[in-house]
Amino acid sequence: MLKAVILIGGPQKGTRFRPLSFEVPKPLFPVAGVPMIQHHIEACAQVPGMQEILLIGFYQPDEALTQFLEAAQQEFNLPVRYLQEFAPLGTGGGLYHFRDQILAGAPEAFFVLNADVCSDFPLSAMLDTHRRHRHPFLLLGTTANRTQSLNYGCIVENPQTHEVLHYVEKPSTFISDIINCGIYLFSPEALKPLRDVFQRNQQDGQLEESPGSWPGAGTIRLEQDVFSALAGQGQIYVHLTDGIWSQIKSAGLFLLLLGNVYIHPTAKVAPSAVLGPNVSIGKGVTVGEGVRLRESIVLHGATLQEHTCVLHSIVGWGSTVGRWARVEGTPNDPNPNDPRARMDSESLFKDGKLLPAITILGCRVRIPAEVLILNSIVLPHKELSRSFTNQIIL
Repeated sequence: MLKAVILIGGPQKGTRFRPLSFEVPKPLFPVAGVPMIQHHIEACAQVPGMQEILLIGFYQPDEALTQFLEAAQQEFNLPVRYLQEFAPLGTGGGLYHFRDQILAGAPEAFFVLNADVCSDFPLSAMLDTHRRHRHPFLLLGTTANRTQSLNYGCIVENPQTHEVLHYVEKPSTFISDIINCGIYLFSPEALKPLRDVFQRNQQDGQLEESPGSWPGAGTIRLEQDVFSALAGQGQIYVHLTDGIWSQIKSAGLFLLLLGNVYIHPTAKVAPSAVLGPNVSIGKGVTVGEGVRLRESIVLHGATLQEHTCVLHSIVGWGSTVGRWARVEGTPNDPNPNDPRARMDSESLFKDGKLLPAITILGCRVRIPAEVLILNSIVLPHKELSRSFTNQIIL
């Protein structure tokens, strides 16, 4: 028997995903026509012996999330439940707090997946590795170049046994080109080190004459509090993959995850429109004659009128882009000459200025004919009348 836990975070995170996160929780943002975490759930459901999938986070269980959970249970014929944290508890705190629900039924092991990653999810291969060696912690790892590795958790492994000898989260200097993918397979005994961290946090709180209870003691960081502490002790191992993987921290990174063109069955696309590569057309979208669409996502209910050109952009829900208008962001492609290069996850802002990057149109934005929009963020309910470059239109 197996279980899976998907860590979906909470609304206090995801600032680099704005303004899209104002309309929908990041885990429910559509990727290739379905909510992002549905790809996680589908991968988990395909593992033989999977009995239950748990979502842990700090989002309020609103109507959208409730409807998604009900639909996922029906589609995959598996219990899919949401466990809400009473406070943000870090990447490990929710696992410890809900340990009884995770261990109910005595699972052999349980997967832990961060919601903000995109991957081909080699879960069955990880399970085979786990069953051969039965270690408490198995981490999925991949490679990045020397510069980009500093943005991730870095793993130093024993190349013969694949034991994690050293782990540093976002090091200041180069440690290793093997990085943590945020996808794990844990044995039930992996929860014991989390208990030790919780008890240590309680003691530290008492020594500082501050409350040693929640949320302070319950906040546990898997990476710093567990992986770094246990590396080199024969408990943590890495399973390396050369498959698809990317971390999704900003809206621009969604544009490089699709590969092909996805068109929702309810969308209307004119025969003369040219789409692709990396295009997703949502429910009820209208794409007019002569439209050129590349490296972009068009969310449900949007309209692209005749001869519109949309490049490297996300067009929000219910928005309209007028005929002959051009909406263009700056490509964020990884270096094609470096096979280890990863897509950079930069902030939208630096020193108070908008960085040249993905163009994002908020919901129900109306772009009139022959307007030029370059590298700008347009927030909801706006109607524009001129050209914008590297601006925020409030």
